[in-house]
Amino acid sequence: MNWFRHRLLASMMLVVTVTTATVLYFAQSRAAGQAEASFRAANESRVAEASRIRQMRHAALTERCKSLVRRPRIHAALEDDALDLLYVSAVDELADLLEPDLGTNEEDFSLHAKFYRFLDVNGKVIPPEDKIQVGRLSIEEEKMLALARPVELQQLGYLIRDSNRDHAPVVDEIIASPIISLDTHEIIACLVLGFAAKLESPVGDAKSGLWVQGKLLMNGAEPEECERMRTVLADKVGKEDSSEVKVGGKIHRVFFRALNRGSVYPEVYEVSCFDLTPSLEQQRKLRWQIMGIGGGLLLCGLVASHLLSSRLARPVERLAKDSAIHQAERLRAESELQAASVELERSTRFSADASHQLKTPVTVLRAGLEALLKSPALELNEKEEVSRLIDQTSRLSGMIHDLLLLARLESGRMSLSLGEVNLTSLIDSLQDDLSAVPSSPDFDVEVDVPKGMLVLGEKRYVSMILQNLLENAWKYNQPGGRITINAEEDGRYLVVTIGNTGAGIPPEFQELVFERFHRASVGENVPGHGLGLNLARELARLHGGDLRLVTSSAGWTEFEVRFLKA
Repeated sequence: MNWFRHRLLASMMLVVTVTTATVLYFAQSRAAGQAEASFRAANESRVAEASRIRQMRHAALTERCKSLVRRPRIHAALEDDALDLLYVSAVDELADLLEPDLGTNEEDFSLHAKFYRFLDVNGKVIPPEDKIQVGRLSIEEEKMLALARPVELQQLGYLIRDSNRDHAPVVDEIIASPIISLDTHEIIACLVLGFAAKLESPVGDAKSGLWVQGKLLMNGAEPEECERMRTVLADKVGKEDSSEVKVGGKIHRVFFRALNRGSVYPEVYEVSCFDLTPSLEQQRKLRWQIMGIGGGLLLCGLVASHLLSSRLARPVERLAKDSAIHQAERLRAESELQAASVELERSTRFSADASHQLKTPVTVLRAGLEALLKSPALELNEKEEVSRLIDQTSRLSGMIHDLLLLARLESGRMSLSLGEVNLTSLIDSLQDDLSAVPSSPDFDVEVDVPKGMLVLGEKRYVSMILQNLLENAWKYNQPGGRITINAEEDGRYLVVTIGNTGAGIPPEFQELVFERFHRASVGENVPGHGLGLNLARELARLHGGDLRLVTSSAGWTEFEVRFLKA
């Protein structure tokens, strides 16, 4: 009997030892993995937040540049080839652009520019006579603003300059915007604007900077440290999204993000560097803590094995414990799922509430502008400016209406009153409305729709889908072109195709044509806000059909929408 008890004790001690060692190994691995994941998540969140702020500011700068290149006096000087009056006109037209105290207010990262220059049609800098009024630049810095070729889209670049303080280099963000002739619609010049580029301030052991022209500029880092980091990262920038490197005896995690990919100017990368030394030290301490706790547990287990060698295991209690753990995990998962659902609903409700709250002030603004337009005290040019503002309020009202409709679609609160809709008469009515537009260009409309075609849907939304497609075919057409409207049966569907002549949608933008607020380069000078196609497709799918781009190339674009037959 003693022999059996000794063998049982030895077996239990062996099992306890192996089990404890295995648990220690996996506990250490899991703790190290969780620490690494937590560190990565925190740092990536910090990088993502900085990136989001930078993107918001860049979007605002982009919109301001687009508005500046439309200034009439600048167009007049360029189209009349009066280059001697170009900067003279620009001083007045762009009077609100430059910073009040140029070159000294380096901490002000507003929408004010530090300098601007014009480029000719070949991309060369047109030198100004008075550099004080347009921002000081050295001859070498002006040369770096030039473009190797004419560009049709805005170009983003970065320029390293010598600061007036301690000769420390600073970085300016430059945006080159093409100037399009109002008569020939060709590129006649380019406006280059320079804005102060913000280097993120160091937070704890994290540093952020820019990789510009083979140089690394970082806030909170000494020049020697920047040079060591630059040497290590030279063969990694542009090839990896992140990398772990050793600099000055310390291990760092470095993240890269391209800021102007595809630009004519040299590529620039945002570099975020995090010192892993504290994290590794914490992991080392955690490892020793786990080993100490494990040793104590092993000793306790051996003692318990000796005391419990005469008893059997209690599987029911272990099963109950495991069941409680699983139940807690399930409850936690359900709680997280419910929180995500509440957050999604809150986001949708915010979009709808924000759009609804904007309707009243926009209506009041439009009424005030219309009353101002009737004032006899206004000059002709002032009335034209007020008319343009009224047009913008109309565009904003349309955008708000579309956002409200999209919010209803996303929240699932939109219901349809389905019935028979006469597609033939509806298309005829929309065609008459299109031909009645006063500014309608000279083009032919070809309609091939059989009589009495009926679809299942709600008339106002079916009309909205077709009206959006016809308005796009009208807006993006060319003088002397044509629009075709065809309809045919395809099983349980009625298929309507609407095509038009025109420049077409570039291949790189065709996959994004249904994205919200996305407008391809061919639509930059055409009224709209980039919601129509997305809204039309969502409405078509709500009706049980679909909307897709069939083809788009130089000279022809065609969309297809499907409806269920009544």
